[in-house]
Amino acid sequence: MAMPKRRMAEKPIEIALMLCAALFIIAIAIISLFIFARGIPLIAKIGLVDFLLNLNWLPTRGSFGIGAMFIGTLAVTFTALLWAVPLGLLTAVFMAEIAPRKVGQVMAELVSLLAGIPSVVYGFFGLIVIVPYIREYLGGNGLSVLAGAIILGIMILPTIINISRDSILAVPEEYKINSLALGASHHQTIGRVVLPAARSGIITAIVLGLGRAVGETMAVVMVTGNSAIIPDGILSPVRTMTSNIVLEMGYATGEHQSALFATGVVLFVFIVLLNLSVNIARQKGS
Repeated sequence: MAMPKRRMAEKPIEIALMLCAALFIIAIAIISLFIFARGIPLIAKIGLVDFLLNLNWLPTRGSFGIGAMFIGTLAVTFTALLWAVPLGLLTAVFMAEIAPRKVGQVMAELVSLLAGIPSVVYGFFGLIVIVPYIREYLGGNGLSVLAGAIILGIMILPTIINISRDSILAVPEEYKINSLALGASHHQTIGRVVLPAARSGIITAIVLGLGRAVGETMAVVMVTGNSAIIPDGILSPVRTMTSNIVLEMGYATGEHQSALFATGVVLFVFIVLLNLSVNIARQKGS
């Protein structure tokens, strides 16, 4: 008799949890339908290839090519990953395997604090410190791919570090013990046993960091110059797709507004593909 009563007491909780999950799914579905309903008609009208590869963004003249901004997004994002991934991974290894436990815990708290800083603060720091430094010592006006990559790299470091550290700590202790018992050094064990075993989690960290970088807006708007041109180097100004939406949505109407929603569709699909790649990586690593 006790079990049916307990089951009856738990039933309302299960229903409440199911409703919360259903509301979350419904919210995602409504947002997705709204974005696609506003953006797909323009893509269908001008063609996906022309929308993605056309380099001319001239809304007042009926030209809605996001090619330059698509390339700019990739340039800023992958330049950020180029330095943030090695630094983040090495930091995670140090925190999990080399530093004393208390030091690792303190560093983890500091990294979490770094993740909680608003993006506009990062952008302000970049505008006041990084941009003038680039302008004085490297050339150009400072508002550039490099400035955006530095700020984005700092912003995605917490994601890369935290997830990589958790993945490394999740490696069974027996792997390390057996490796050391066979004569491998501590550093050899890290490089040849621990990191390969944590590979799926590390890939997840990188891909999620990539998604964070692609979707970042405010900090990028403040330090990249927002010129809708293909950058010819890391010191050139650039405009990302998210920046374009933020800068022009306030006054856009008609097909111009539809083009901005279509840009959101491209970003949405890109993030979905990133999440799918994370799941595939996890399945291969399991």
